[in-house]
Formats: sequence, C-alpha cells, structure tokens
Amino acid sequence: MTALSKATPNAKPAIRAGLIGAGIAASRTPLMHSAEGRALGVDYVYDLIDTDQMPSPKPGIGVLLQDAQARGLVGVNVTFPFKRTALDHVDVVAPSAAAVGATNAVVFRDGRRIAHNTDYSGFFEGFRRQIGARSHETVLLLGAGGAGGAVANALLDNGVKTLFVHDTDRCAVADLVAAIEARLGTGRIAGVTDLRDAAAAADGIVNATPVGMAKLPGTPLDMALVDPRHWVIDIVYFPLETEFLRAARARGCHAMDGSGMAVFQAVAAFELFTGLTPDPARMRATFDSFT
Repeated sequence: MTALSKATPNAKPAIRAGLIGAGIAASRTPLMHSAEGRALGVDYVYDLIDTDQMPSPKPGIGVLLQDAQARGLVGVNVTFPFKRTALDHVDVVAPSAAAVGATNAVVFRDGRRIAHNTDYSGFFEGFRRQIGARSHETVLLLGAGGAGGAVANALLDNGVKTLFVHDTDRCAVADLVAAIEARLGTGRIAGVTDLRDAAAAADGIVNATPVGMAKLPGTPLDMALVDPRHWVIDIVYFPLETEFLRAARARGCHAMDGSGMAVFQAVAAFELFTGLTPDPARMRATFDSFT
C-alpha cells in the first residue's frame, strides 16, 4: 500500500487510517469510518491490520505502529490484545488514555505518536442511552484489561456507586483498583474472586473480556449466576449477538449488545484522525447496515 496519495492540482491527499488487532476480520469499524469519509466528501481509506492474517512470527505492536506511521497513516485504532502494551510505544499519552491505562486510538502527528482513549466516551454514551432509569448502583464488571479499564471509569462516572471487578489476571484487577482509587478515592471499587456473591449483589453485569468473540466463543461466567432481574451488557460486537447475550435474554434479562460503545468510540476516533465532525446517527446507520 502507498503512503498518502500524491495530491493533484486543487485536490487534497487521501486520509488513511486503520485498525490494529488480532482476529478482527468481522469488525464493523472500517465500514463506519470509510462510509463517513465518503459522506463528508473526503478521500478516506481505513485499513484492517489483523495479526491473525499474518505469518509467524507475528509482529509486535511496536512494529505495527512503526509500519503504519511509515506508510503515511494519520492514526490507528488499537484493539485486543494491544490496548495496554501500545502505551509503551507512543510519545505522548493524552489524559483520556492516562486515566484508563490503555489506548484504542493512536494519532500520528508531527512525527509523534499520541495515545488517546475513545472507548471511555464510547461506552459512557452507549450506557447512558441504553440503561435509562434501570437501577445501576452496584455492577459486576468482568474484565480488567484495556477495555475493562475504560468501562470501569465510565460506569463509575455514570452513577455506579459500587463496582465489583473480576478477572483471571489478579494483577490486572489490582492495578485497575489502584488506579480508580487514586482518582476517586476508596470505597467505590473492589476486586472479587467469588462471582456468586458479586452477581447476587449486582444490579447488572458487564462483560469486558474477549470471551464471546468469534475466535473465543463461550460465556464469561456461569449463566446460573444470572437472574432475570439483572441487566447485562456485552461490549463484544463481532458477533453482535454473543452467547452471553443469548443466554441472558433466554433467562429474561434486559440485554444490551456492544453496538453503542462501538459506534460512539468510532465517532470520537474519526474526529481525532480527520479533524472533521462526523454524524453519529449516520455512523450508527452504517453500523446497522452491516451484513
């Protein structure tokens, strides 16, 4: 692929961006970005950079960022499993990424890499619109990785009083709890190992683990712990209808998919990459048109 297209008289060079991740062939993000670029009348190309499609040995995130920058991309979205490790390969960490401890959007500007996080704002807006008046004082969050950090902060800033966090990586939980307590003080978040008690106390359950993705099928917890009174959210959106959501709906739960977070994080990333103001409703319609 070439770098920025050579400009013709009275024409602007193409804007190129992309998404870096593993097992992301079904992502709807490229379609949202490229369609919005066309709608705004700009030559905007958005690449999928999927390490699952690359021969071994797989390149690390540092090499992938270097290559994208060298090829003239204006920036890249970053997803599983690189959201935390990408911070080790940037020059500047914007407050949004610093607060979460992860990045999902790296902008290349003036020879520097600037890490942002639009997962936070994406989940915040999706949650606000979908939860409504449903009780959400106590929530169980599954996953303390890069996405989990964004979700945790968004939940606590969106009215959650007590957040229980579970992850098979105990160190990730401890790091997330410490970061939240440094920002908000003690008493708002706690790591848990007993999912039965945590689920029993929670109004809702959020899956921020990769379990449920096309490449990692299954549910993130024993569905016997999920009651009809729970609302559930799965931030996985490929597939949009995960096994977790199907099982929760079968149990009578109000279940919300990852589309809200996916759309609103893309809205914010598009603006970071292009400097243009996108239309959230149009990007949502593009997301919904994906087949």
